[in-house]
Amino acid sequence: MLGFAGASPGHNVVRLAGVAALIAGGFSMGSGEYLSMRAQKELLEYEIGVERKSIADDPEAERHELREMFLKRGIEFELAERLSIDLMRDPELALQTHVREELGVDPSATGSPWAAAASSLAAFSVGAFVPLLPWLWSTTGNEVWWSVGFAAVGSAGVGGAIGIFTRRGALKWSLRQVVVTGFAAAVTFGVGRLVGTH
Repeated sequence: MLGFAGASPGHNVVRLAGVAALIAGGFSMGSGEYLSMRAQKELLEYEIGVERKSIADDPEAERHELREMFLKRGIEFELAERLSIDLMRDPELALQTHVREELGVDPSATGSPWAAAASSLAAFSVGAFVPLLPWLWSTTGNEVWWSVGFAAVGSAGVGGAIGIFTRRGALKWSLRQVVVTGFAAAVTFGVGRLVGTH
């Protein structure tokens, strides 16, 4: 949107560009997240199926594999042997252990592609809507500055929340977020100004 604003094509064109970017970007992010999560989920389900079949077809080899995993983690041989025997008595528990150790995931929590798509679409849409606000209600000619100000406040808020959540300092993360997003916005505006509409 700031790229369009830099080209100075007129208020209505910039507003249209902002709305189009919000819709296209939101659905692009959502559909990309859905496809990515769907592929990841199906791959994990396939790998889990391979493990389940291996446990059913050759339980002794899978028990030895479990024992070796425990030994690599520093567990003594006798305890590793006993653990592997006990786990293999319950095929589902053995499967969960294999999947966690070999694939690094919880087989009961492979994620929802639809939830990931919805959250990605929502997050992008909120982020895109904030700088669009001035273009919806103002025609004073100061929309670019209002847009930049709203975006800076939003970026600082997101950065601060990340800093608090990660315990790395709210101010540090706020400044980092504002600088990075400000740089991206400045480049976009500059390209729009450079290219222009003529």
